[in-house]
Amino acid sequence: MKEKFVSVYNGVKGQVQKHSPEILMGVGVVGVVTSTIMACKATMKLNDILEESKEKRDIIKEVESNPDYKDQYSPEDAKKDLTINYVQTGMKIVKLYTPAVVLGGASLGCLLASNDILRKRNAALSAAYMTVDKSFKEYRNRVTERFGEEVEKEIRYGIKAEQIETTVVDEDGNETTVTETIKTMDPNLYSDYARFFDAASPCWQNDPEYNLMFLKAQQQYANDLLRAKGRLFLNDVYDMLGIEKTKAGQVVGWVYDRENPNGDNFVDFGIYDMSKERVRAFVNGYETNILLDFNVDGNIWNLM
Repeated sequence: MKEKFVSVYNGVKGQVQKHSPEILMGVGVVGVVTSTIMACKATMKLNDILEESKEKRDIIKEVESNPDYKDQYSPEDAKKDLTINYVQTGMKIVKLYTPAVVLGGASLGCLLASNDILRKRNAALSAAYMTVDKSFKEYRNRVTERFGEEVEKEIRYGIKAEQIETTVVDEDGNETTVTETIKTMDPNLYSDYARFFDAASPCWQNDPEYNLMFLKAQQQYANDLLRAKGRLFLNDVYDMLGIEKTKAGQVVGWVYDRENPNGDNFVDFGIYDMSKERVRAFVNGYETNILLDFNVDGNIWNLM
């Protein structure tokens, strides 16, 4: 029985810790709304306190100015009573608003605590991502140094050489079977940041030549921006291509550092990656759409 209770307790505790930002946020929002309502109700009672204070002040001033009480009630006595009245009125106002202020402060504390937890978690995730990204880049560099850039691309994108047979008809109508070697790649190995440049984009035209020129110009413009600003977010590139922005695009991108480069130090849309069949078709003018895969450096917030 005890073990079951401990197990349930630990399970509940774990869930509370896991969802503590959401819980604190909810409590904070409810608390702020409640404290506002309490403050409004307190304000409705404020007039009674002020009226009571005014009545006392009027009595003090009336007695002070009455000649019949001149010997019994001096100006010093009146000043002392006015001070007491102000202090008592202030205490009543403080007491009236204290519950709303305390609750409001505690609610803001919950909101700040929620933000602090999320900030620390995001920092931890960012650090973990940077570690993995750094390890991956170091691995790519080692492969490139040992086997060359072409082999590194083949490994990264799962590019394989396949032989296909095609039938060729000559001028005399004779059919000949020709064996060709082509390179194919695993379509699942595109990055999560890859996006189609197609009719969904307002910048796209039903003209392969125009689309190729446009993409080349935008790629050059992106590189100019990167060199000028020192950093460029993926969403900036999406925006210039008419592609819908993403949450990831707010944090990943490129950083330009000539002395200590963190990545390629340039923006590449993957327009001329000839290992991809549809890219070849696009560049050669046979295809109007293209799947762009961007060479982002990763999360650049910690690199800026």
